Amino acid sequence: MEKIIIDSLGWIGAFFYLLAYFLVSTKKLAGDATSYQIMNLVGGITLTINTFYYHTLPAMTVNVAWIGISTFTLARVWLAKR
Repeated sequence: MEKIIIDSLGWIGAFFYLLAYFLVSTKKLAGDATSYQIMNLVGGITLTINTFYYHTLPAMTVNVAWIGISTFTLARVWLAKR
């Protein structure tokens, strides 16, 4: 059961990454849009859990960086609105 949950998190993360990329590529969202960054953050978190479980450190490193970039951008957008 644990493996099914971890695998599902990986697929959810991949879906969010791809959806976010598709929406920016088709100009439905801007790169600094909150919804785009949240999709990247959710994708990064779920894929980090998945890659940590499977001990795939290079992929985990990329996903942690992705989380950092998304968090930084969300903070910057939030502060700009204040």
